[in-house]
Amino acid sequence: MLVCSVYDFYPKGIKVTWLRDGQEVTSDVTSTEELSNGDWYYQLHSHLEYTPRSGETIACKVEHASFPQGKVVTWDSSMPEAEKNKVIIGASALVLGLIITIAGVVYYKKKSTGRTLVPSS
Repeated sequence: MLVCSVYDFYPKGIKVTWLRDGQEVTSDVTSTEELSNGDWYYQLHSHLEYTPRSGETIACKVEHASFPQGKVVTWDSSMPEAEKNKVIIGASALVLGLIITIAGVVYYKKKSTGRTLVPSS
């Protein structure tokens, strides 16, 4: 689900459309009414139910009196740099933990072989 939220616009008339590879998408789109912020400004939220496909571009286009040419925001499906770093650090910690665990199990097995337990009376 992709969300295109438009805040703090005045006057009320606004048009929000979704574009897939430059063509307008009309199916699987839901939008709220223009909601009043209570300070003369409005907001609107549009939702696109979307299954990503390789190589296509998805964009939200906003047309309003304050944007004579309209404003287009393209969705970037790549993971942000900070998130990539978290994944790399987490994967590295997992691999290091597995190596330490395996080394500990091997060490324990080597030390415990050849020992015989003698019952005490």
